[in-house]
Amino acid sequence: MNRRDFFRSSLAAAVATSLASNRALAALAPVPTDLEAVTGSGARITLPKSAVEELRDSLRGALLLPGQPGYDEARRVLNASIDRHPALVVQPSGPADVRTAVDFARAHALLLAVKCGGHSYAGKSTCDGGLQIDLSRFRGVRVDPVERIAYVAGGSLLGELDHEAMSLGLVTTAGTVSHTGVGGLTLGAGFGRLARRYGLALDNVRGVDIVTADGRLLHASADENPDLFWGVRGGGGNFGVVTSFEFRLHPMQRQVIGGNIVFPIARARELLDFYSTYSLEAPDDLYCDAVMHSPAGGKDGAFIMEVCYSGPAADADRVLAPLRKLGKPLADTIGPVDYVKLQRSSDITDPRNRGEYLKSGFINGFPSQLVATLFDGFQPDPGRGTTVFFQHSGGAIGRVAPEATAFPHRRSRLNMFAVVTWDIERDGAPHSAYVKNYWSKLEPFTDGYYTVEVANEPQRMVDENYQGNIGRLVELKTKYDPGNLFRLNANVKPKA
Repeated sequence: MNRRDFFRSSLAAAVATSLASNRALAALAPVPTDLEAVTGSGARITLPKSAVEELRDSLRGALLLPGQPGYDEARRVLNASIDRHPALVVQPSGPADVRTAVDFARAHALLLAVKCGGHSYAGKSTCDGGLQIDLSRFRGVRVDPVERIAYVAGGSLLGELDHEAMSLGLVTTAGTVSHTGVGGLTLGAGFGRLARRYGLALDNVRGVDIVTADGRLLHASADENPDLFWGVRGGGGNFGVVTSFEFRLHPMQRQVIGGNIVFPIARARELLDFYSTYSLEAPDDLYCDAVMHSPAGGKDGAFIMEVCYSGPAADADRVLAPLRKLGKPLADTIGPVDYVKLQRSSDITDPRNRGEYLKSGFINGFPSQLVATLFDGFQPDPGRGTTVFFQHSGGAIGRVAPEATAFPHRRSRLNMFAVVTWDIERDGAPHSAYVKNYWSKLEPFTDGYYTVEVANEPQRMVDENYQGNIGRLVELKTKYDPGNLFRLNANVKPKA
């Protein structure tokens, strides 16, 4: 058995072992009656009780129906304002269950959602009336320290990858929030604290195992199904359910320089001017985000810069000196820190029991007019949290040709966000309306958007966002998913 097959099989065995009790619970779940469901085109259908029982009995993982234990947890996503109810949920134990679920969805033309970490703010990983594949019971990471490869099960979270790899002095780009799903992040692009140094998460993918719409389990790499390998790196979930990733790893010291420096929001205009220059001139091993935030309740806001410097320790003071010259901050936590701890530091900043609405777009520069527009349109409100933030890109990300992968936005220097959050018990419409109006002034400065933030944009906008890669993506979609089974995403529509 070669090394790759050994690690893949051992990963599958570990996941299967951990799910033995899950299968026992699934066997007890009754199917009380026929199920009302919805197709991908929105038509209402009835799933016979016998067909659902056959599905349940063919799974090693769980089948969850409304009202059964675990169903509500599975259907929920991070954005609490999304409250959808699938007709049935499959929690696979491995690729075989994924294939079974995909075959069932295709046979009944069901609306199909795939959930990994549940971070899709627009709720694309859940659905009303369809079938949800919830990968939360299909997790595990194995690292080959000699070949520097991580083998990652399809439902894994980024924190698992960081934990296992860094224990061996190895890393790859893995976002900024540890409970993010590996699949959603990587298939869309995969920004993170190390992306400027090592490239996007998708730039570090060596291969994937993927269940396509016809139920086949394929391996896609530079040597095997290379067209599909190109498409999954930036084409999102359009082509199937990835059951395993192979990531290239890089040696890195465990201790980095990281943390936050916080200033009063009254200095926001000045600090935006500073950040517009500092971020664009940064070396590859410096990652620096900026956040302008006003919390709900009328409390004082803040301007925050979040740093991760992973380069030579001897150069840290020089690289960070401009931040130290900005005057006395409200707080400064920048210093030596364990990288895995830093990767977990933003976990609690993601909303839980709050509604959320956001708009985002890539910017290829930071003109003074954008600074003025950002500042002039920023309107705090005691009924909501109001935030503008920038995620650092550029560096190694931009040294890959736009056509080398399906992700075309290689010119981006920053990803710009405008976000509001509100108490889920209150009406979020006024706050969403504010962001939409604010964004109408900011959007002219952008050049496309990150596909994982897709909401309900018109198809024309979705197609345009893939830029010069859309033609090739349509050809791939037509080949691998001609019926558009995988449509809850930044959807590439197949040819009619």
